[in-house]
Amino acid sequence: MEEKSYFLRDKNSILNTYNRIPIEISYGEGVYLISKNGDRYLDFFSGLAVNALGYNHPGIKEAINLQITKYNHLSNYYLNPTQIELAELLLKCSGMSGVFFTNSGTEAVEASLKIIRKAHGPDKQIISFTNSFHGRSYGSLSLGGKNKYKEAFLPMLPNIKQINFNDVQELKTSIDVNTAAVFIEFFQGEGGINLVSNEFVTELKKLKSEIEFAIIADEVQTGIGRTGKTFSFNHFDILPDIILLAKSLGGGLPLGSVLTNKKYSDVLSKGDHGSTFGGNPVACAAGIIIMEEIIENRLYDKVLELGNYFISELNIIKDRYPDKISEVRGKGFMIGVEMKFNCSEIIKSLRQKKILANCTNSNVIRILPPLISQKKDIDFFLYNFDESLKEI
Repeated sequence: MEEKSYFLRDKNSILNTYNRIPIEISYGEGVYLISKNGDRYLDFFSGLAVNALGYNHPGIKEAINLQITKYNHLSNYYLNPTQIELAELLLKCSGMSGVFFTNSGTEAVEASLKIIRKAHGPDKQIISFTNSFHGRSYGSLSLGGKNKYKEAFLPMLPNIKQINFNDVQELKTSIDVNTAAVFIEFFQGEGGINLVSNEFVTELKKLKSEIEFAIIADEVQTGIGRTGKTFSFNHFDILPDIILLAKSLGGGLPLGSVLTNKKYSDVLSKGDHGSTFGGNPVACAAGIIIMEEIIENRLYDKVLELGNYFISELNIIKDRYPDKISEVRGKGFMIGVEMKFNCSEIIKSLRQKKILANCTNSNVIRILPPLISQKKDIDFFLYNFDESLKEI
């Protein structure tokens, strides 16, 4: 009997919540994913900004294998040396005072909501922004600014207000003594690679100096060097009270974290929050390699340099196709190309040319290369992107 394809088996066994890409992946190598039939795809999506050091990175593999020979799980009732070492690296590069480890960005958002509610009380208001994305659980979904994800699951949590991203005047009129916190992505990812303006950050900082509220930086997609700096807020003169991390932090394994400044580091008491798997020793061992390679060795400097080249070349292509491309925006290896039409056909054309990218917000090509990508990889993308535009 002929074995059923994995796509059919997937359809018959897994809940239908993902729009599967029609490629069966066998393994990954550096910046490439290799399909079952041997095709090599340049992965400029990098597992949705997770595989910062690409696939099969020798340092990550060695760290994982070494930790597994000791133990692959340890209850958080016990000290976990890899957790402590990773926490120290995170605090060193962030200037924060404490870390709570989670399994994902969504869990990090949920933990931070509990910190804010306990510190400021349940009746104060939390501000978030249009086009933002903070996860899909009830708390994180309540913060998110995209109604299409919420409509089937109303009502959302109370005392959360969305205001227009980069609207300085609305920010002024929305924040008052009843404001507990502002959740912000300095670079919106899911929303279409939208960058916060300097004027908006300046006003946010000014308001914070006048009114006591927390700034929570959602760095889940942008953190650990992706924008050419350690965190995306490092592009601005501001320091948040709480930083949320995940995606690339675990080197491909499930890992997230909440970093708090001194004011919020003692808000949660024993038993207020916890996680069975949060800070898993194997994931933390991989996370240490991520921090050493990207932050300690300043890989993000190269990301910023190559990102500037990438964006400059994309703008040249934009000028060639003014009827097709509206704008190129981003920093480092977090780039959005806004099209004047739905970008799904471009993504399909790139895939036929053995390049993987992503379409977000319906008309924005989201480009998230592994941080180890080279100029030759960028040039390969640029050539084939231009060819795809000729065909559309």
